[in-house]
Amino acid sequence: MTYQVLARKWRPRAFDQLVGQSHVVTALANALDSGRLHHAYLFTGTRGVGKTTLARILAKAINCETGVTSRPCGQCRACTEIDSGRFVDLLEVDAATNTKVDEMRELLDTAQYMPVSGRFKVYIIDEVHMLSRHAFNSMLKTLEEPPEHVKFILATTDPQRLPVTVLSRCLQFNLKALSPPMIAGHLKTVLAAEKVPFEDPALAHLARAAGGSVRDSLSLTDQAIAFGHGKIVASQVAEMLGAAGNELVWALLERIGRGDGAGAIAEADRIVGRGLSCDQALQDLAAILHRIAMCHHGVSPADDDPDAGRLEPLVSVIDEARAQVLYQVAVLGRRDLPLAPDEPAGFGMAVMRMLSFTAAGQSRPAVAATPAPDRVAPAGRVAVAYAAAPERAPAPVVADATPMPAAAPGASAFDGDWPALVERLGLSGMAGLLARHAELSAYEGNHLVLVLAEANKAYADKSYVDKLKAALVPGLGAGWRVTVKVGGAAGTSIAAKQGFEEQKRHDSAVAAIEQDPFVRDLVEGMGAKLMPQSIQPTDSSKPD
Repeated sequence: MTYQVLARKWRPRAFDQLVGQSHVVTALANALDSGRLHHAYLFTGTRGVGKTTLARILAKAINCETGVTSRPCGQCRACTEIDSGRFVDLLEVDAATNTKVDEMRELLDTAQYMPVSGRFKVYIIDEVHMLSRHAFNSMLKTLEEPPEHVKFILATTDPQRLPVTVLSRCLQFNLKALSPPMIAGHLKTVLAAEKVPFEDPALAHLARAAGGSVRDSLSLTDQAIAFGHGKIVASQVAEMLGAAGNELVWALLERIGRGDGAGAIAEADRIVGRGLSCDQALQDLAAILHRIAMCHHGVSPADDDPDAGRLEPLVSVIDEARAQVLYQVAVLGRRDLPLAPDEPAGFGMAVMRMLSFTAAGQSRPAVAATPAPDRVAPAGRVAVAYAAAPERAPAPVVADATPMPAAAPGASAFDGDWPALVERLGLSGMAGLLARHAELSAYEGNHLVLVLAEANKAYADKSYVDKLKAALVPGLGAGWRVTVKVGGAAGTSIAAKQGFEEQKRHDSAVAAIEQDPFVRDLVEGMGAKLMPQSIQPTDSSKPD
């Protein structure tokens, strides 16, 4: 007996067998049950998510001999012939090979004839975006007002290439790519029914490699069964895919998290030595670091997650900030691989870059915790308190109480003159934007309270506050907290004062131009109109 591949054997034949497209199935089922049938449907989505399969099920639903229903019987002549591809009133066209206008006209000429045996004549046009412009134009009128016995079902992976005149005539449904856990769950069902032994980590790896496509996952599963001689093993799947596999990547990240340089480089050499994909290894590292960052934000792994036991120790040694940095290194490392002398060199440099950030984080000198002053010192001055900041202080918008790095040489006390401090430190970038638009509302102990005008509330984002805190270390030292509030600004910020001065200079320039005798003659004698917004005051700081 001829073997039938899993992707064809497990192709859904009813709406309830589709995986992960409940938003489309619900809409179609309700329309079918209420008799609200559209004349043209458009299914979009990446490859292997069920566009053509859904089109065939819809064709069965409207031609089933039991009547138009969302639950076709699958037993009548129409259902069985559609499943076997022999239904004469179902015309399935591959637009990639039938792109010309003459071929489309020939196809549409048959639309005027009544169905031979079915209730409706159904045209399924796959990869419809491949049609030529003239072919699209030839079908517009038929697509807009087809005969009552004709239904069009279009499918495409690239809806952006369809003319808007076609899109406006169709009822569009977007089929989404499936998540790896959803695909892995489907593979478990398939393999259990096929009585094929498998390991859960292997299915997770196959699901990630499928890229959201159910068909791709089943094709890879067929390959894995052949590669594993009738069973699916994680190590063999990793070797088959040319990927590093969970074991090697987890071991590498564990070494990086502990700051074990020699061990991490040895693990990287193991990955390279096995001839595995360096790009895939960096992708797997980024995926694990993403999960670590999610854990830091309170998203715990699922109870049935096979990697939960390995994730928790990494969360304890890689803090939130370092997880963000290491993730960025992994992502940028993948981007830079083509620019490296060779892939192993690029991969090794990415690993060593991660180690450099880890080492920097671990070598910071500890700062002894001392009580911070609770009141303002005499004469309006506040002495710098090198104290460990509280774990997390509540704030109206952004409050970051993370301990700062050790004080830089030359750090001095703060006398309450915020503009002077900003100018002395020469703050720029994100830190400079926040510092120049903010006003100092209060400072008490090691706590600075800044306020922003409502128009500048974007600068209250945590990323700006973090940059400002880091930039203040050379001037104030460590242990300072910064709170940013929005609203209640008095207009005394550096940016506000500069804007006021620029407006004064502009108004003076406009007044000077208006009083110029030549300009007055033009305005009064020739009806000329002065445009103040076009006047730019001269910069007195620059030589003529």
